[in-house]
Amino acid sequence: MPRLFIAIDLPETIQEYLESMFFGIPGARWVTPGQIHLTVRFIGDVDGALFYDIKDRLAEVNIPPFDLQLKGVGHFPPRGAPRVLWVGLDKSEPLQLLRKKIDTALLKIGLEPERRKFSPHITLARLKNTPIQKITNFLSGNAMFRQGPFLIDDFKLYSSTLTPKGATHKVEGVYPLT
Repeated sequence: MPRLFIAIDLPETIQEYLESMFFGIPGARWVTPGQIHLTVRFIGDVDGALFYDIKDRLAEVNIPPFDLQLKGVGHFPPRGAPRVLWVGLDKSEPLQLLRKKIDTALLKIGLEPERRKFSPHITLARLKNTPIQKITNFLSGNAMFRQGPFLIDDFKLYSSTLTPKGATHKVEGVYPLT
């Protein structure tokens, strides 16, 4: 039973720049190089028939290509012990529209929209027993972080397999924006 999510891949140059930030935080499990992405919609585990319905419906989603720009760093949850370190994005109406069209397409095959508010971000690391001072140093040292803009001209359907070393991702479909 595949575990699915929909994502936008970042240009290689942006991924390489983000990977250069992967140091100085004990207890951080950094995202595997080459797997840095922007999750647009998490779907979860689905059976075979639903998997093919999802692939077909996503082919109907379309908006023009658009630019994104990375801006700022932060952590989740915003209060309490940080568990995820992330890079944010400038506000993007086209990204919000893409998310809405994906939700509408998936609703047509019976998948309810996610209950959580869409909070676009790029996960950099998962944190465990990380000293708060190290996180604070990282955040203040990158407070003015900005990268881009860069063109988004497709989105992808991924399957994810959880392993003891983290998740591995496989592209199941590519959907060009035109």
